[in-house]
Amino acid sequence: MHLLFALWDGGGTVPVELGVVRRALGRGHTATVLGEPSFAADVADAGAEFRSWDRAPHRRSSAREDDVIRDWEVRTPPALLARLCERVITGPAAAYAADVRQALDERPADVVVASGPLLGALVGAESAGVPAVALCSNVYSRPAPGLPPFGSGLAPAHGPVGRLRDRALTSLAERLWDRHLAPLNSARSDLGLDPLPGMWAQWDRASRVLVLTSQAFDLPAVLPDNVRYVGPVLDDPVWTGSYEPPAGDDPLVVVGLSSTWMRQDDALRRIVAALDSLPVRGVVTTGPAVDPAEVPGTARVEVRRSAPHAALFPRASVVVTHAGHGTLVKALAAGVPALCLPMGRDQGDNVVRAARHGAVIGLRRSASPPRIAAAVRRLIDDPAYRQAAQALGARLRADAAGPALVDELESAARSRTS
Repeated sequence: MHLLFALWDGGGTVPVELGVVRRALGRGHTATVLGEPSFAADVADAGAEFRSWDRAPHRRSSAREDDVIRDWEVRTPPALLARLCERVITGPAAAYAADVRQALDERPADVVVASGPLLGALVGAESAGVPAVALCSNVYSRPAPGLPPFGSGLAPAHGPVGRLRDRALTSLAERLWDRHLAPLNSARSDLGLDPLPGMWAQWDRASRVLVLTSQAFDLPAVLPDNVRYVGPVLDDPVWTGSYEPPAGDDPLVVVGLSSTWMRQDDALRRIVAALDSLPVRGVVTTGPAVDPAEVPGTARVEVRRSAPHAALFPRASVVVTHAGHGTLVKALAAGVPALCLPMGRDQGDNVVRAARHGAVIGLRRSASPPRIAAAVRRLIDDPAYRQAAQALGARLRADAAGPALVDELESAARSRTS
């Protein structure tokens, strides 16, 4: 089986989606990744063929100035939603579709596997008659009964008033999304496809929508029949390298915020100050978006650009994170409780999901060093947090190790001839 992956640089989504590529290759299949030059080297490391987007938007490097979304420039969720639609999800749908069709013309594939936001890539596959799979690289993000609106950071509704709240907010979210439906339907019309009644109905045309987390982590909801939870992908980015934490008997606290720029430099400095006030060993990773020189370390706290979470988290007592799905789930899979300072996107949603298991503490991103220190201390001293993380982690590890992900890709490919 040959797979065409159509991927975008969503920061933390890259190692997750390339982990999907690796698992397909490990099953003996071949793959071409249609993606952005910013992660071309990562594709080569995975062992797949790389092909750059041509007409569609693409990021040439991980430098801040090359970011397509630049979501730090917007201040409200509706403004971010509009920018995502205009620059990735629907605005360039025709360009994504054209690039996918050209790639299929030059090397036919049995299935197209696309980042969930790339609705235009799914249009390209549908118009070419090739089964499509949409990857949801965090929690399920489409509006659905039982789910608070994606990105709201709201807890599940309880009682009639709460359910009324969710219905009203979900209806509002759908209207905001569907303001951007026209470019998607225009791309479909140009390729001879019928119009859609709503933007996310494009997912209904896919053979599968694969949610790359555990159903145990996400909230219960009524979802379409083509949705499958296939477990998290726990791979580290290839640029993390190798690393040994500082020796000592004090608890190890590992810090990892966003790999993309979200104005997190000040938060990192406050976290360093908090950890320096505690009897801990701190390791702070800034990621590619922040120069470690902007976040001075201390005798207790080492600051470095990167370190492999897979090696560090099992040794940690606490992980401090922005609650991006990849980092948070890797911490929990290691059985480690987390202090979460969400900064946007899906991060507040992830805190809600982990908190209902009792495995995290959430604070505002503006929390002071004393508040951060007190929360870290509580996570270390109260064994209930670690016990909760270990219980959830066992389910995450089991799902991550299972065969469901590649089984579903193979099933989608077989649907072409069934």
